[in-house]
Amino acid sequence: MFFVDTVEVPGLGNRSYLAGGPTTAVVVDPPRDIDRVIAAAALRGVRISHVVETHVHNDYVSGGHELARITGAVYVVPAAAPVSYERLPVADGDTLAVGEGLVLRAVATPGHTPHHTAYVLEEGGEPVAVFTGGSLLVGTVGRPDLVEPRLTASLARAQHASAHRLAAELPDATTVLPTHGFGSMCAAARSGNGAGSPGGAGGPGGPGSTGGTGGPGGSGSPGGATTIGEQAAVNEAFAKDVDTFVADLLAGLDDIPAYYAHMGPLNSEGPAPVDLTPPAVADADEIAARLAAGEWVVDLRSRVAFAEGHVAGSYNIEAGEGPGGQLAVLLAWLIPWGRPVTLLADSPERLARAQRELVRVGIDRPAAAATGTPEEWVPEGERPASFRRAVFADLASELPHRAVLLDVRRASERASAGHVEGSRHIPLHELRSRMREIPSGVPVWVHCAGGLRASVAASLLAAAGREVVAVDDSFANAPVTGR
Repeated sequence: MFFVDTVEVPGLGNRSYLAGGPTTAVVVDPPRDIDRVIAAAALRGVRISHVVETHVHNDYVSGGHELARITGAVYVVPAAAPVSYERLPVADGDTLAVGEGLVLRAVATPGHTPHHTAYVLEEGGEPVAVFTGGSLLVGTVGRPDLVEPRLTASLARAQHASAHRLAAELPDATTVLPTHGFGSMCAAARSGNGAGSPGGAGGPGGPGSTGGTGGPGGSGSPGGATTIGEQAAVNEAFAKDVDTFVADLLAGLDDIPAYYAHMGPLNSEGPAPVDLTPPAVADADEIAARLAAGEWVVDLRSRVAFAEGHVAGSYNIEAGEGPGGQLAVLLAWLIPWGRPVTLLADSPERLARAQRELVRVGIDRPAAAATGTPEEWVPEGERPASFRRAVFADLASELPHRAVLLDVRRASERASAGHVEGSRHIPLHELRSRMREIPSGVPVWVHCAGGLRASVAASLLAAAGREVVAVDDSFANAPVTGR
């Protein structure tokens, strides 16, 4: 009898897994905040015997090195992975005993990276699940362009072959458990959750959602998981011949988040332990001084609250109420790497959630932080700044005569969903470097697909002294005239 529990990392679109039997378990692709994994193991009453990586991750900082150190588990990493620490190297066909009657078998699945390895969980010699990492995802595959541009085409071909190998060697009923693909930028296509939709997520400090456990006599896997047979029927890797698959895959690749360049090297070196203790408290004068020094001050409150009042010069990246959200991806993509950041929040709880999200992408220690209200964060005698919010219906009366409409969606979104005639297009991640392209002296109305990125862009523009209006509305309500 075995179990597989899922630890969700929805802000990054990833999952980690705890799998095992009555007394021991293996962890696959753990997140940086390993206390959630340890709590999941404690809830099960199992000892972690192995910590397994499918590949050197390019989208987040792994907690594998530290989890293995703390638990005394064997750290398992593909033999060809470029790492500088001690680990148990595994190659195609190697096996690991991970519990009573349970074995992990390594299967080389290059494509997402050259050394990528999947792990088949076998019970009594029969495959019951496969941890596919960044190879076979729900409806798609992992993108092949994160390692080296000259390798991208050959890795794309390898992805196709790896997916077909898994389908050929494993029974249709084998559960497929990918690490990426639930909104992750590591997926070659922005696949929905589909058959592998999450069953829920654990709050900060706690374990993620617990999948189904084995019933009488048998096996168990996370509820809603997909299978080899289902993926063979619907996944794009099986619907196309290799040449068409590669051509379509390469044509559909989106921009790579800038911070990805730092994730692989951190994981190859062995990341430092996480420190989630509260940062130093900043008063209004220190916040002003940090802004004057060119540091980043990031307001984590809702975009509605930020528009109504904020510290002039600060940026807004809304930190969600739940464990997920886009804070980590957006901040890590936008901030110059290594720039000190001060966090502003309306509660200690929101601040703590933000710290947890940010360590997952290598933003480890805020320089300072403050909780409260904008009135407490501005120097005495000053008032918070503000800007207007609007909806797409407001464009008809105001935009044609006196403003610029700025679209900050990614190029792929604009191409697929259309655009408003006359709008200028600068993706959010390029805005800081291309701000001079926006006419000065007129209001800038800024929109995205739903309002979140528009608020981020509006805060960047307002901090640069521009008059802005944030369009906080669904693009479904936009007067689309161009495609």
